[in-house]
Amino acid sequence: RKFLRLIKEKNYEEALTIARKQVENGALVVDVNMDDGLLDAKTEMVTFLNLIASEPDIAKVPIMIDTSNWDVAVAGLKCVQGKCIVNSISLKEGQEVFLQHARDIKRFGAAVVVMCFDEQGQATSYERRIEIAERAYHLLVDEVGMNPLDIIFDPNILAIATGMEEHDNYAVDFIRATGWIKRHLPGAHVSGGVSNLSFSFRGNNYIREAMHAVFLYHAILEGMDFGIVNPATKVAYDDIPTDQLSVIEDVVLNRRKGAAEDLIELAQRIKEEQDARKAAAQGQPGAINTNAPEEEWRKGSVEERLKYALRKGVAEHLDHDLHEALQKFPHAVNI
Repeated sequence: RKFLRLIKEKNYEEALTIARKQVENGALVVDVNMDDGLLDAKTEMVTFLNLIASEPDIAKVPIMIDTSNWDVAVAGLKCVQGKCIVNSISLKEGQEVFLQHARDIKRFGAAVVVMCFDEQGQATSYERRIEIAERAYHLLVDEVGMNPLDIIFDPNILAIATGMEEHDNYAVDFIRATGWIKRHLPGAHVSGGVSNLSFSFRGNNYIREAMHAVFLYHAILEGMDFGIVNPATKVAYDDIPTDQLSVIEDVVLNRRKGAAEDLIELAQRIKEEQDARKAAAQGQPGAINTNAPEEEWRKGSVEERLKYALRKGVAEHLDHDLHEALQKFPHAVNI
């Protein structure tokens, strides 16, 4: 949401800091998406990709051009240096369109994410996932002549623990399909949008991150090698307490009935504990004010504040501080 607002305001400099921060936090690919009704997606994609190209800290990782508009994808392909990834193509619009898009991607030397989607719709079962993946693989390799190493299948990570029984096996089916693809479609990779898994638990970040950690642990064992995740995520599989891990694995791996209800209870309990800790910290005399260090530097002279902001890369108060400095110094160059 923040990125969208910055692009709407043409504040590209701050938008670039988001990409830079993702790379600093460990992202191995930067996904760029400009699909929004109020944006000229093609112009914004080209502008932003050209800006990224001049930022060594960002341009050192591959770019993923993420769009549902083929004109935007082609425009992006024309300005990315080196090898990028297009996200995505599928058989949804039929075989001819699929092959045409694949040939464009091959011509530009890019890799591609292939969604497990065909003329009948989105694959939600294990059988449909592997059927679509196999068909797409042979079209890309045998007809288009694409290198299998440039194919990244996305077998659809879908929300679990939604209260609907037919959704309970979605994670298991994805993990099984991943193993099948790695064994039967040589060279191909597997990816997925991991945050989809935990949509039912929006608002409880700890449970969401723990679910993602458990899911990734098992999916990686089967060969999943890409995933769209928050690179700054704080919960690792080994950090999850045993009693919590057991409940989360029961849900992710669909090991028993009633596991989802137990996870909802666990999520509620953790949220209450976190709220209680927060309230105690705020009401406790002598409690540490986490904002203190930041507030402290704001008390210095305007020269000290500007020096600090420049050294730390803090742009938040620059507008105010520069206006104050202009009252004190005759020319901008003095500042």
